[in-house]
Amino acid sequence: MPQIVDLTADMYDGAPAFPTDPKLSISWHCTLDTADYNLSVVKMSTHQGTHIDAPLHMIEDGEAIDQIPLDRLIVRAVKADLTYKKPRERIAIKDLLPFEKHIDAGLSVLIDTGWANMYPKEEFFTDHPCITPELAGWFAEKRVGIVGMDMPSPAAEDWKSVHVAMLSKGTLIVEGLANLDKLGGEPFTFFAIPLRLRQRDGSPIRAFAMLD
Repeated sequence: MPQIVDLTADMYDGAPAFPTDPKLSISWHCTLDTADYNLSVVKMSTHQGTHIDAPLHMIEDGEAIDQIPLDRLIVRAVKADLTYKKPRERIAIKDLLPFEKHIDAGLSVLIDTGWANMYPKEEFFTDHPCITPELAGWFAEKRVGIVGMDMPSPAAEDWKSVHVAMLSKGTLIVEGLANLDKLGGEPFTFFAIPLRLRQRDGSPIRAFAMLD
């Protein structure tokens, strides 16, 4: 049996989000005591926790999350160990060159900066390392299927240009991954499975890796 590594952050009532986004709210609608069964109500943004950005997130008339075929959400990938990066430090093309042979071979890439360890502190959303616009363009030029990361966003000041550079070329973005330290340096199969939300901009996902 192949080993499966769960890369999804916990979701719970009151879990933090970006300051302008709604916090995750989970409450009981009814319980075994009140209705003979348990049923919960969940309220959250489409970009809560571990989630995927569809092109529609930043691009008018871009692909919605329900329009993305499953074969683009189950990919071969490699982890890029960038745990040496400091808070707010830029992630540049030179940082990904050691993984270029895998990327050129068609693999997606998951960026491990160790930043998942900062969750749920406030600075998780403000002080994370950031992808440069040049690196975003490099990923797009190489037609990387998915760029995943343990940061809550690929960028801060350049957030829109970085998102658009990738999403406009079909490179999907997965944010808020957890447990990347459990992956080694060998390629694996990555699953980023969203809810089938009609004509929406993204979705929380159950992210996991299947090791060879």
